[in-house]
Amino acid sequence: MLPSLFISHGSPMVALQPGDTGRALARLAGELPRPTAILVVSAHWETADLRLTSAPRQQAWHDFYGFPPALYALDYEPPGEPQLAREIVQLLEAAGLPAQLDPQRPLDHGAWVPLRMMYPQADIPVLQLSLPSRQGPALQTRLGRLLGGLRERGILLIGSGSITHNLRELDWDAGPEVVEPWAREFRDWLVERLQADDEAALHDYRQQAPWAVRSHPSDEHLLPLFFARGAGGEFRIEYQGFSKATISMDIYRFD
Repeated sequence: MLPSLFISHGSPMVALQPGDTGRALARLAGELPRPTAILVVSAHWETADLRLTSAPRQQAWHDFYGFPPALYALDYEPPGEPQLAREIVQLLEAAGLPAQLDPQRPLDHGAWVPLRMMYPQADIPVLQLSLPSRQGPALQTRLGRLLGGLRERGILLIGSGSITHNLRELDWDAGPEVVEPWAREFRDWLVERLQADDEAALHDYRQQAPWAVRSHPSDEHLLPLFFARGAGGEFRIEYQGFSKATISMDIYRFD
């Protein structure tokens, strides 16, 4: 059975400059059984209610600006899976979580950039589930648990966000060995709570974790972690690193 994954997707430039993150994602994909389909929750599709992509073919959305032209020339067009989308919506609605199919929404960079590193052939069906970010961690944990059974059908569940995400405090000149102490302290607290399976503390991270608000001025980039954790089991670190001194690029799996 496939694990669920949490991926710190980083800058869209990872698509052009994969670095250690891209290599870690490619290695991980090579070690996993080939998925029958992929379901992604990304920090970059915030909604009030639940929505699920249902187009027969997906497209990459270049939902960013100010980057080199070469980045906008990249594409990622995997098939969709409309029937699976309908099944998932029915599953959610049966659990009292109404959801809508969205045949128009493309894949944002939180979805297609890491998938391009993992499955560059774009030949595995992909669905993206929206993030009702105002409803907090508990909903994401519930969604993960509700949809975790899809793993038994060979469907890879991914939460895509960032373990730390404060773009105002980036150090553009910092090498990968430079890490701000507050960012490392928050990351380490989170890892300790994940290892202890301390759900109450994790859900209350904004009150309990050191430097929580500095690490996440808003929490949409951490919420996909709760989806991945809810969908899986035993916590395992696949990759750890920092970018620009403050952005954690960690990748976790839940078996």
